[in-house]
Amino acid sequence: MELSLATRTVAEHTVLEVGGEVDVYTAPRLRERLVELVDAGARNVVVDLGRVDFLDSTGLGVLVGALKRLRAASGTFALVCAKEPLLKIFRITALDQVFPIYPSVEAATSATRGEHRGSGPTA
Repeated sequence: MELSLATRTVAEHTVLEVGGEVDVYTAPRLRERLVELVDAGARNVVVDLGRVDFLDSTGLGVLVGALKRLRAASGTFALVCAKEPLLKIFRITALDQVFPIYPSVEAATSATRGEHRGSGPTA
């Protein structure tokens, strides 16, 4: 399955909508896009995983890398995920304690800027 990436702006946030499978083959494209966004000045990034069907450890590594890159740039990074199979991956790996995870883009973009670590409603 292909990976789709679409970017939009909501309030002061850059929302990256991801679709398809994020695996060892497609994760490099996701990494490149996230690096491009940060290098272009995005500081409040929300990754919408609503259309992701599969996420492996390589994809998780890309998300962790993006979180570190944004924290180093005094930015914020949040995930949007309401799919139970994906949420289970975050819980099993304890990454639900690292990422703010929200049920919708609206919830993620309305959260206060100071909410960095595991403070989303599903964390």
